[in-house]
Amino acid sequence: MLQKINGIDYFYQVSGEGEPIVLLHGFTGDSSTWDNIHLGGAFQKITIDIIGHGKTESPLDSKRYSMNNVAEDIATILDQLSIKQAHILGYSMGGRLALSFAMKHPNRVRSLLLESSSPGLETKVERKNRIIQDEKLCKMIHDEGIEKFVDYWERIPLFESQQLLSIEIRNRIRNQRLKNNPTGLLNSLRGMGTGVQPSWWDKLDQLTMPVLLMCGELDEKYCVLAQRMKELIPHANLVEFSGLGHAIHVEDPGKFDTIVKNFLLNIKKEG
Repeated sequence: MLQKINGIDYFYQVSGEGEPIVLLHGFTGDSSTWDNIHLGGAFQKITIDIIGHGKTESPLDSKRYSMNNVAEDIATILDQLSIKQAHILGYSMGGRLALSFAMKHPNRVRSLLLESSSPGLETKVERKNRIIQDEKLCKMIHDEGIEKFVDYWERIPLFESQQLLSIEIRNRIRNQRLKNNPTGLLNSLRGMGTGVQPSWWDKLDQLTMPVLLMCGELDEKYCVLAQRMKELIPHANLVEFSGLGHAIHVEDPGKFDTIVKNFLLNIKKEG
């Protein structure tokens, strides 16, 4: 459904019954990335097209895409649904958004699940360099169009393990990416990219809710980040998926679904 959220048309879907869980996709994705995640039918799934992606509006002002603004959009969606507290699961960019939401609204987060995610960059130099890199991607999207950009994006080392997926799945992912609005993608990079978002490294010890960190064994960078995060977060569990890369829920949705479902059921059992 499309709903006006803080002046922006947002697309989100609600399915199932039980404790609510919000699922947040990665950059160039949309809510359909979670179609194969069922959680045993024991939870209410809320899947959202993040601003600039899928069927959600792509405003021209990149400042509207800031992590703070988008975290408030998530809070407003929960308000519309009369949900006081939810489990929050985010992948990659969506994981950075999930973590930002948990930092801003800790009382609304029943548990936090982060797949292949990061708390941001620690130094000003790293952030400045990342902004420069992201601006090059923005120029590519603007000058060469979304198809050329998707061609490039599919071939970056981060997604190398996805070459092992069937051609049918790879085509489905590609077709979904091509449906995104170019303006939405480049403004997402400018507004909520890793270089411009807040760094949460020095505040991870403030997370008091149960946290599940997930990474794919082949995605060495994000497994190192996840291990560091585990050491700083008081109630964190880390699951490393053998033989998988960055997009665990795409590469092995069955295994991902089982791990997430069991984590949530244990929390439910403990009250």
